[in-house]
Amino acid sequence: MSSATPTPTRVRRLPVVGALRLGRPSDVWFKPALSVVAAVAPPSLLLVALGRLDLAAYTMAGSLCALYAHHRPYAARAKVLAWVVLGMLGGLAVALVTASLTRNAVVLVTVGALLAAVQKAVCDATRVGPPAHVILTFVSSATLFVPQTLGQVPGHLALAAAAGAWAWLVGMAPAPLRPHGPERRATAQALHTAAAYAETARGGEESAGARSAAYAAVHAAWQTLLAARNRPSTTRRALERLVVRAEVALAAPADTDPARLRAWADAVRGSGRVPRTGDPRRDEGSLGERDELVGVAAERAVAPRPLWSRLGPLAPLVVRTALGCALAGYVSLALGADRPYWALVTAASLYQANLTLTWSRAVQRVVGNLVGVLLFAAVTPVARLGPLALVLCILACNFGAEALIGRNYWLGSVCVTPLALLVTELPGYQPTGELVTDRVVDTLVGALVGFAAALAVTDRRAGRRVERALTAVDRARERAARLAAGPAATPAALEAARRGLAAAVVDLRATADAAAGEWWQRALPQERVVLAEQAAHRTLAATVRRQGLLPDPGTTSTQTHTEDTSP
Repeated sequence: MSSATPTPTRVRRLPVVGALRLGRPSDVWFKPALSVVAAVAPPSLLLVALGRLDLAAYTMAGSLCALYAHHRPYAARAKVLAWVVLGMLGGLAVALVTASLTRNAVVLVTVGALLAAVQKAVCDATRVGPPAHVILTFVSSATLFVPQTLGQVPGHLALAAAAGAWAWLVGMAPAPLRPHGPERRATAQALHTAAAYAETARGGEESAGARSAAYAAVHAAWQTLLAARNRPSTTRRALERLVVRAEVALAAPADTDPARLRAWADAVRGSGRVPRTGDPRRDEGSLGERDELVGVAAERAVAPRPLWSRLGPLAPLVVRTALGCALAGYVSLALGADRPYWALVTAASLYQANLTLTWSRAVQRVVGNLVGVLLFAAVTPVARLGPLALVLCILACNFGAEALIGRNYWLGSVCVTPLALLVTELPGYQPTGELVTDRVVDTLVGALVGFAAALAVTDRRAGRRVERALTAVDRARERAARLAAGPAATPAALEAARRGLAAAVVDLRATADAAAGEWWQRALPQERVVLAEQAAHRTLAATVRRQGLLPDPGTTSTQTHTEDTSP
């Protein structure tokens, strides 16, 4: 056994004010906000007309699936939304059957905690994106505490399935009007962030944060473009060329015209023709225009990693979720709460990539919920004017939650909290003071107990993942450098090596950032991470030059060449 003593990481200050700082809204904040209103409104209003608003909780379970997959191309979105609906129905079915078989609160909390852990694992492993497992956990946990009989289960599942099918249609509705909207937005974001990084680098004020953000945006754009594995269209190929230009700008910022990148981004964000980038290598009489996309075609043909291989690193998060949700529910029961699932869901919503982010989410959740109960108390007199008024208040809270949550989680929670409280009134009105008190207590219990569980379950493998990411970057860099120096490297090999190295750099930064927020572990090799990133960036620049991908310096941002990419 080695006698070396592990060097602990420095004590971290837990952010409070910083966790509440507002950011810029998402470029498409209105899309999920409008989608959820369009998905929730028709089923709910139909139930109002039929006088069965007590069933709206089941239709709302399906309707909330419209919140997912807004960043994905429509071909991929269709599959993801279908899986989300099926996952929601699966969790709902388990909850309804359990509720019909037992009223033992401890058993119900235990089942809810296990469901939350499974939902967390699947959503993180599949990278389904926001709102991830939280909505699924809210639906399954809430229905666990609604009295059921086995005979009622099929009908309730049918209502949720019908609403889920409607949510699928709502999510796919923009496809005929703007078939490449998600790809365009991702490409525009990549171009904008690349331009911002190139501008700082050319001004001698290169920022590691700007560089990491730019690489992450470019990587996200590639993931979006590659998500649809069907045959690429003319538009998608043109967008791929633009992302290549953004990638080139990261490798050689000194040779980049930021104004040109921004002009392309503005043109892509609209609905007109996709700008033509031009091909500097064609002017040199060497390789053809299609060569720059051979690596893209090769990557599109590669099958994604199997799901099981992505579950291993998630083990600490899954254990934290199961333990934290169960303990939060048990403590809530011990305090005499009627709705322990509020504490359970609060705990489930906390768990992020590391402890520091988990703490920030706990602060955001508590602040948002405390303000939210005040908003609930203010809107309750309006909501109780009648069933239609209640539904309209629920729709307003749905819209507000999705419109604001992109600024900061706590701001969205201000609307989520009255939404959850209003949903409890669908079967009938309840004392406002009792609801507010229970929600405040359960929020505090869920946040405190949930974070305590996160402290108890440490992620000792975070440092190992950083080491593996460093090794992957070193190998990718050596391969790219060898090809760039060799005289007989093919365009496909160069492109694949460059793309592989860029993806490895993004993964290294994400892994290092996640590990840096963990506690109780050895000191991380931060210097090695920085040196590896710098060496990788130099190799990327050399590879770009070897490929002949540098922009033509004589071309200005006012270039007007376009190609017709009409569907």
